[in-house]
Amino acid sequence: MNIKAFSSYRLEVSNSFETVKSTESEYQEIIQYCQDLFTKKNKDYGTSWRILRLPSITDQIFIKAQRIRTIQDKGVQKVNEDVSSEFIGIINYCVMALIQIGAAEQNQTIDDSALTIVYNQQVNEVKELLFNKNHDYGEAWREMRVSSMTDIILMKLLRIKQIEDNQGLTLVSEGVKAGYQDIINYSVFCLIKSNALQTN
Repeated sequence: MNIKAFSSYRLEVSNSFETVKSTESEYQEIIQYCQDLFTKKNKDYGTSWRILRLPSITDQIFIKAQRIRTIQDKGVQKVNEDVSSEFIGIINYCVMALIQIGAAEQNQTIDDSALTIVYNQQVNEVKELLFNKNHDYGEAWREMRVSSMTDIILMKLLRIKQIEDNQGLTLVSEGVKAGYQDIINYSVFCLIKSNALQTN
């Protein structure tokens, strides 16, 4: 995916709205794009990602988040893959992680229809979490910088890595599932804030 393709996709969807979009419609638009891409990649590669253990998925997400921060710090990039692609990749890898947490066997193949169901189950739970927090915090994220949210994503990844190194044991933490869910929501916020065209 590139900036032009995502911008075109957003324009097509936005033309169907006559009023300013709500957070819910913006959120759903981004998640739908991520799911469409996820489905297409699944047709190309199958569910090969099911072989991955959670720490491997965490490391993949970390690499993407670190690249975003590096580009934000340096202001330039040498690889022709835009920052919005990385946020979308982070969202889909987090969904993979959540599916792995809930799956009985990692190597089990999931057919297309079942994959759509489990993807929707995970993002709906994450979305519910978002709107519960939005109710309490009053959409404070809209006043945040994309660079700050990138740092929060990296911080949450470091926490997840620490929990994984502790064999999943925690004293007061909510655990890795909550971490992945928060990372999805912050990534969606970043895409909304940047309009998928640039980082702040």
